[in-house]
Amino acid sequence: MQYKPTWHEKHLASSTWSQRLADKISKVMGSWAYITLQTVFVILWVGLNILGYLHHWDAYPFILLNLIFSLQATYAAPIIMMAQNRASERDRAQANDDYETNLQAKQEIEALQTHLSRLEVEKLNRIIELLEKR
Repeated sequence: MQYKPTWHEKHLASSTWSQRLADKISKVMGSWAYITLQTVFVILWVGLNILGYLHHWDAYPFILLNLIFSLQATYAAPIIMMAQNRASERDRAQANDDYETNLQAKQEIEALQTHLSRLEVEKLNRIIELLEKR
C-alpha cells in the first residue's frame, strides 16, 4: 500500500511563508500571554504618563497610545482574517479526507457483508445437501 499524506501534511506543504507567518502571528495575538503583556504595557504607559510630572510624552487622553492601537488593529485584523481563512481551508480539507475515509469504510463493510452472506448461503446449501443424502 502506497503512503498517502494526511490532510495536515498536505496543508503544511502547500502553505507559503507568508501564510505560515500569518498563522503564527494570529496564534500569538490570540493568547493569554499576549493579552497579559499588552495589559502590562498599557498600565505602564498610562502610569508613567500620569506620574511623569515634568515630562509627559503622551498626556491625557493618550493620543499616541490610541494611534499605536489603531495601527496595531489596522494590521492585526487582516492577518487574523488570513489565518481564519486558512483554518477554514484546513477544516474543508479535513472534512473531505474524513468523507473519503468514511466512504472507503462503507465500501469495505458492504464487501464484508456480501462475503458473509455468500458464506452463509454456501453453508446452508451444504447442510441441505448433507440432509438430502441421508
